[in-house]
Amino acid sequence: MDIHKHITMYVERDIKKRFDKIIKSYDMVAVVGARQAGKTTFLKKQIEHLKSSYILFDDPDVRSLFDEDVKKFEQQYLERFDVSILDEVQSCKNAGRKLKYLVDSDRKLWITSSSEVILGKEILSYLVGRISIIKLYPFSYEEFLMAKEQKKMTSVVAQRLMWEHMQYGGYPKVVLTNDSEMKKTILADLYETMLLKDVARTFSIDDIRSLEEFAKYLALCSGALISYGELSNSLTMSFQTIKKYLDAMEKSYFIARVYPYYTNKLKEIVKQPKIYFIDTGLRNIIAKSFDVEPDGRLFENYVFSELLKLGAMPKYWRTKTKTEVDFIVEKERTVIPIEVKLSADPGKVERGLRSFIEMYQPKTALVVTYKGKQGRMNVNGCTVYFTDVAGLKDYVM
Repeated sequence: MDIHKHITMYVERDIKKRFDKIIKSYDMVAVVGARQAGKTTFLKKQIEHLKSSYILFDDPDVRSLFDEDVKKFEQQYLERFDVSILDEVQSCKNAGRKLKYLVDSDRKLWITSSSEVILGKEILSYLVGRISIIKLYPFSYEEFLMAKEQKKMTSVVAQRLMWEHMQYGGYPKVVLTNDSEMKKTILADLYETMLLKDVARTFSIDDIRSLEEFAKYLALCSGALISYGELSNSLTMSFQTIKKYLDAMEKSYFIARVYPYYTNKLKEIVKQPKIYFIDTGLRNIIAKSFDVEPDGRLFENYVFSELLKLGAMPKYWRTKTKTEVDFIVEKERTVIPIEVKLSADPGKVERGLRSFIEMYQPKTALVVTYKGKQGRMNVNGCTVYFTDVAGLKDYVM
């Protein structure tokens, strides 16, 4: 397929149904997520048939008018329009108070942000009850297949596509480029922009070299338990610096911290988080790791990012005797333990998953594999399903 055709095509996003529902009840909607995840593209598609305006706050003239006189800004950019997109408004002076004034003046506003600064108390406290927030991540596996215009495929093709999605991630511009070296170039440029603009500038970090070292360390040990003391010793950084870098990277949608699931504080470790990258392509470009076959750690990170895109915020389970389960998803009044394996077939369930089933008696458990047969088996009254990443949504959503 012609690359240029690919780049101009629009891929419908998983958040569309939820967005359509929310805009009926809220005059202000914030779509937040990493830079270049497709927020502006998505919103511009939604205003195609509306009388609308699009305002980018990277433009210094726009920003200074908003900062100096919000009423003049309103006259200039919002009058006569049914809805307006405010792109990256969070860095303006007193943004929360001014957005409150605009929405209270019956303006319909859709705002974007590539940083969770907009969710901080300085802005959000003014907008409680007035705003609904939707997170948009890079393409999920399902969206990735739509971008590839892939409808029917053999198991060999499915695995090759999953490998590509895992290696290079889901950023739309990366997905819609066919050349693998170009994918890496786009990822490298995106990493640099996100690090300098969204992390360093937004969170006032001057030492770029130490921030890059920190990002590389996290990329090389994604999915491992993170000890702040160990990080401090390995990178010769103060505890405060590590905490600042972690917070900044998390709020810029680079990484996510996964916390332990527990009901018994005496038996289960309760403190240390695990760190995963939201996009595995970004993780691989930082680690300079693009292997012919994924290793277990990369596949685990990939499953985490797909769970996140399905709306789950997984936890992990680990006892003091080091019995563990990779992910625990809390759903309504039940929990679903998920074991991640590069290869596994129905009939064999690891000790950690068996221990969790014995202790918590869930009705459903999953073994998610990269290579393996689909199927199911019964363990102590719990149905354990063996599935791939594409099948996750059948159980988690």
